[in-house]
Amino acid sequence: MDTVDVALAGRSYPVWIGPGLLADSARWRERIRGRHVLVVSNTTVAPLYLDALARGLEGLHWSSFLLDDGETHKTFANVGRVLDALGALGATRDACVIALGGGVVGDLAGFAAACWMRGIDFIQVPTTLLAMVDSSVGGKTGVNLPVGKNLAGAFHQPRAVVADTNLLATLPQREYLAGVAEVVKGAAIGDLPFFEWLETNADALARREPAVLVEAIARKCRYKAGVVARDETEQGERALLNLGHTFGHALETAGNYSEILHGEGVAIGMVLAARLSASLGMAPAEDTQRLVALLTRLGLPVEPSKVHTASRLLDLMRLDKKNTAGTLRLILWRGIGKAEIVSGVPDADVLAVLQ
Repeated sequence: MDTVDVALAGRSYPVWIGPGLLADSARWRERIRGRHVLVVSNTTVAPLYLDALARGLEGLHWSSFLLDDGETHKTFANVGRVLDALGALGATRDACVIALGGGVVGDLAGFAAACWMRGIDFIQVPTTLLAMVDSSVGGKTGVNLPVGKNLAGAFHQPRAVVADTNLLATLPQREYLAGVAEVVKGAAIGDLPFFEWLETNADALARREPAVLVEAIARKCRYKAGVVARDETEQGERALLNLGHTFGHALETAGNYSEILHGEGVAIGMVLAARLSASLGMAPAEDTQRLVALLTRLGLPVEPSKVHTASRLLDLMRLDKKNTAGTLRLILWRGIGKAEIVSGVPDADVLAVLQ
């Protein structure tokens, strides 16, 4: 097992990583301060793991709320239903929401926790690799709108993250690899030695070898924890964690959140950002080739669908939260491990990459 501490101004919380953590309720139950608990999960995950979680809640007044599975259910309407469930539970200010699921469950449950009585505790129990290495750490919560992904939300940090790697055993390979894309992203942004480690261990990571898996999760979480500690509400450095996201979110939105997985969008988006960086003379083309080679070895997509026009994708990119005053702000790089924020990239250059 490994532990990563997310240290913020005046507070901190642990990210526990390893096998068997869900059953180790003595570890995580102490993070619950009151007697009311609402477990938010979905119809895929709950039949697998809700009973195991419930054994750690004995003696508490708790209930569960289940979403249908999928990104299309990360909506305001479902936030309202979670709030109704908290009301039915009689949840007080010391209540706790536990998010048992992937990124959709974690984002929506955390947003509901941020709203109930202007903010109650929540604990992340991620069940996908993508959630373990990204969305469960850092306190970003929210929902999608028809015009774009994650455009409504709040920064609301969890009390703890319980990343039980045993829970990945039931994760389909496609979803697992989508999480690996976020691991690669962390290395591509600011950790060249980690990128080189991934090149060496790509096959073992794709096979889910336990020791390699725990190390990959811990290294990605440790990197993200450092960035979040320095820039909790994304005023500067934290925006770098969105490498590939502006392109990827546009692809997800264009496909109505059902065509590609989030991690697949990030993989494609990173490649597009790298190609744009190279075309602008910012980075060597060889680094783009290394990125494409690594993602391909890991079984991830590297090319966008030709179904959506470049102009449509550019219009969607304009709704990205990093943009200011109508100016497109992109996360590009100077090469592997050297990401930076770039404003004012000409539309023609972006369109050329999208085409």
